Amino acid sequence: MVDSKLQIVHDNMHQRQSIGHLIEPAPNKAQLTQAFQAALTAPDHHRLKPTHFIQIETEQREAFGLLLADAVADLGETDPVQVERVKSHPFRAPLLVLAVTRFQDHPKVPFFEQTLSTGAAVQNFLLSLQAQGFSSIWRSGAVVESALLKRQLGLNDRDLISGIIYIGTAVKAIPSRVDVDSAEFVTTWQL
Repeated sequence: MVDSKLQIVHDNMHQRQSIGHLIEPAPNKAQLTQAFQAALTAPDHHRLKPTHFIQIETEQREAFGLLLADAVADLGETDPVQVERVKSHPFRAPLLVLAVTRFQDHPKVPFFEQTLSTGAAVQNFLLSLQAQGFSSIWRSGAVVESALLKRQLGLNDRDLISGIIYIGTAVKAIPSRVDVDSAEFVTTWQL
């Protein structure tokens, strides 16, 4: 029994891939709650809970696209084609979730550990979505550094938008990921 459960977990991890174009259906509230709960089990030194999520639902995508366009313009983008392109990004998927690291000062937990905790939380979130039959892609880009974007989302300047996760159902199946020989990436240290 344990072996079959382990195989299911490993298969889910090996099958997860970024899918750039997603359609309905998106996860419902219960499915999202399950994914958020999985995310918040990530390693978290001193249980600071630095990871937070902001949902952008289907009906808010146009408004969020306008905000992204304003944010890249605020960052200095002057090419109208690029500004318009960013405006359409939210329409890549029916649901978007922003992963945010809200840094907290702590003598034993540096900011980089809090960032890594959010990275682990996002991975758990993606794997939970995958296990529930959904697809996703985790993106960032210069726009996540925008002070304007952070303000409009109710964040502090030092908060880190760790990425925008696009969620939905894959339009088509994509080829399986090619197995990687882990021996090429693992060494054993000796004195």
